[in-house]
Amino acid sequence: MVEERLFSGKAIVLIGARQVGKTTLVKTVLETRKTEIRFFDGDDPTVRRLLDEPNTEQIRQMIGEAETVFIDEAQRLPNIGLTAKIITDQFKDKQLILSGSSAFELNSSIQEPLTGRKWTYSLFPVSWKEWQDHLGYLKAEQDLENRLIYGFYPDVLNHTTRQGDILDELVDSYLYKDILNYAGIRKPDMIQKLVQAISYQVGQEVVYKEIGDLISLDPKTVSHYIDILEQAFVVFRLPAFSKNLRNEIKKNKKIYFFDNGVRNAVIHDYDPFVNRTDKGALWENFLISERLKQLKYARRKAGMFFWRTKQQQEVDYVEVRGKEISGYEFKWNPKKNIRFPKTFTKNYSQNIHGIHRDNFRNFVLPKHNP
Repeated sequence: MVEERLFSGKAIVLIGARQVGKTTLVKTVLETRKTEIRFFDGDDPTVRRLLDEPNTEQIRQMIGEAETVFIDEAQRLPNIGLTAKIITDQFKDKQLILSGSSAFELNSSIQEPLTGRKWTYSLFPVSWKEWQDHLGYLKAEQDLENRLIYGFYPDVLNHTTRQGDILDELVDSYLYKDILNYAGIRKPDMIQKLVQAISYQVGQEVVYKEIGDLISLDPKTVSHYIDILEQAFVVFRLPAFSKNLRNEIKKNKKIYFFDNGVRNAVIHDYDPFVNRTDKGALWENFLISERLKQLKYARRKAGMFFWRTKQQQEVDYVEVRGKEISGYEFKWNPKKNIRFPKTFTKNYSQNIHGIHRDNFRNFVLPKHNP
């Protein structure tokens, strides 16, 4: 999809967490075109100084004869919006590509200057489809339980004998240090406690006040910190689905991690899946995060929700596409009975599906899509 947009007169913006492969993807795509690339690293102090107050002539000299300009970690540049606008407007024969690991910072900097001048893409850890295509069906099947524990970050997949160590380093250097630095958070121990609290509530409704009471933060601060974690591609939220039936839960949310490995690193638990007491949470997080990747990559418009009543009737996942409403229940064990509440099927949809260990590909692979 990115390759199709090259040299279409607009900038390409690629956002996603650190180490998910943004730079590798861009370089791989560009290699096929054999164009000269000018690469700028936003983490480099010299690059930040030179592009702090850019002008057209200075940018012309920095680009030179290169056909493609790639600025990595672009959110680190103070005036990236102005720089991007100059390149896009004044050098129309050049292709500008920006990548960044903070959606909030990058989008807020370029939103106005690049209005109508950009294509934006999100990149996530390796998807199940990509992993199965790489390994083959049998080996991927044999590796499923490992992925539920260690996740899909490329460096983890490439070094299977040191998966836990790599995740520990990733969480320590990125999740805490980078995010705290970018967000200007003065209480690093608080966000660490918050992420741990969220980790233990995967698949459950999250009430900001309850979490705040647990870690001594007010609900507004909890919400603000979760916003930051979401913009940094650590977690994402699912709202409650409701059409205003009397007893439906309407305001609470569920929170999931983009990657199971990060979730397990936060709580320092890499025990084998067979020994886990949180199998259901790991399975649900895996399925929801894979569905998110699939929908985003296919650019399919769909609302992602959960459904629950005050009487604890629930549907794990509800997907809305136009007028079509689908309900999904998740069980690891294929022998477990899956039942849907009559309140849901009567008022919303008979289009319901049970997703388990044996048929999960129907849910996570694009070509199936129940």
